[in-house]
Amino acid sequence: MTHPVTDQSTDPAQPTSAATADEHYEDWSERQALAEAMIPIIGRLYRQNSVVTSIYGRGLINENAIHLIKAHRFARRVDEVELDLQDTLPMIQALAAADPGAASVDLGRLTRKYKQEGEGADLTEWVRGELGEVAGRKGSTGREGGEGRRGTDVVLYGFGRIGRLLARILVDHAGHGDGLNLRAIVVRKGSDDDLVKRASLLRRDSVHGSFQGTIAVDETANTILANGTLIQVIYSDDPASVDYTAYGIEDAIVVDNTGRWRDREGLAQHLSCPGVARVLLTAPGKGDLPNIVAGINEEMITSAEAGDEPILSAASCTTNAIVPVLKAVHDEFGIIGGHVETVHSFTNDQNLIDNFHKGERRGRSAALNMVLTETGAAKAVAKALPELAGKLTGNSIRVPTPDVSMAILNLTLERGTTPEEINTYLRRTALHSALHKQIDYIDSPEVVSSDFVGSQYAGIVDGRATITADDRVVLYVWYDNEFGYSCQVVRVLESMAKVHPPAFPRA
Repeated sequence: MTHPVTDQSTDPAQPTSAATADEHYEDWSERQALAEAMIPIIGRLYRQNSVVTSIYGRGLINENAIHLIKAHRFARRVDEVELDLQDTLPMIQALAAADPGAASVDLGRLTRKYKQEGEGADLTEWVRGELGEVAGRKGSTGREGGEGRRGTDVVLYGFGRIGRLLARILVDHAGHGDGLNLRAIVVRKGSDDDLVKRASLLRRDSVHGSFQGTIAVDETANTILANGTLIQVIYSDDPASVDYTAYGIEDAIVVDNTGRWRDREGLAQHLSCPGVARVLLTAPGKGDLPNIVAGINEEMITSAEAGDEPILSAASCTTNAIVPVLKAVHDEFGIIGGHVETVHSFTNDQNLIDNFHKGERRGRSAALNMVLTETGAAKAVAKALPELAGKLTGNSIRVPTPDVSMAILNLTLERGTTPEEINTYLRRTALHSALHKQIDYIDSPEVVSSDFVGSQYAGIVDGRATITADDRVVLYVWYDNEFGYSCQVVRVLESMAKVHPPAFPRA
């Protein structure tokens, strides 16, 4: 299919001819029809085969035709041409015909590989060959440790900003239950209608919009039913007092997103509960707790001496945002030292109006002020990247926005560079490297913070803002400190649960 291209040199004052307008409309309608034809196949592959599809990292599950068309257009950032739905529709049809077991398939990269290496070959047979051991394995879970294993139970201890976003993601990724299964949330009862209020907060969010699906509440059973996922609501004031096996929950991972306990001793209270196997903290861990940044140091999830680490931290949103970019830069250019300044949206621990707060400056109105505060993110980098220990300082400014923050990395490198060189490198890293789920790259003169609400990446490099002066570089990294961080937490959970279906095409 040849897409009409508007001549950018044409005088914008000249009206578009009726014929050209018709051609554009017919082309758009054809794209919509192709995308609509793909949607049920994407859904069946996900629900029946546990196959997750994407286009250069843009997920396709539960999305509409417009999202699919935009994902195809995004491919211009990789191949400099728009991915054609007339190519990807036959590709996903061939994928469905292969009837695979659990897998993660990037249709953009698979189509690109076919054009480069398989052009002329029978598409269905070529796809079967690419899938190798998972072809014809419908029902195979892809979980480490053998076939037929049930999913891993997950309990959310706390149901605040991060807890509710984790719930949304886990419900959206439920598939047919062989991965992460959200079984319960644990909260302190706040009122007689607590359950209804909790469900309402899950259903509606002022920043992230409405829950995509249906939610029903059973006040007798204390459950929330979200898109077919039955979530038990457990009321408790004591993390050591819950018998999860009474609710049919076994070998669960408890995700503590309260931030109340951040050391091994405090979090170990969860492990005394029947039905709990491991604990994950959604805040920086103190003491000897391993701080895990997905994509960077997941090997620490399992200790060579003791096996699976029972208590882990998913670090902070800022640490997750900066560590992948710092690693990429250090690997290519070497980092001698630097300073990290974060411009961070206000959070729940600040006051809306001036009032007492035990922290310095945080008692002043978050909605009216920029508030200078400390951040431990720069020091925390060393837990994930020991080679940068002692090389970075950091500070933070809280600003009157509800979500999306920015990290400014002011670095001294081992060798000089230019904006073009380092931007090209970071763009390619975002698209082709093992960090493509953590790092995104944007090149636009018009983006602002609200454009990144809902970003699934740990951090997004703003290429237009990059500054260099020989061996000095300043990088600007946007991050959704709520949703992007929650996606990173889920990636850590997937590693803890050993849910690692093979990814295609193979590197």
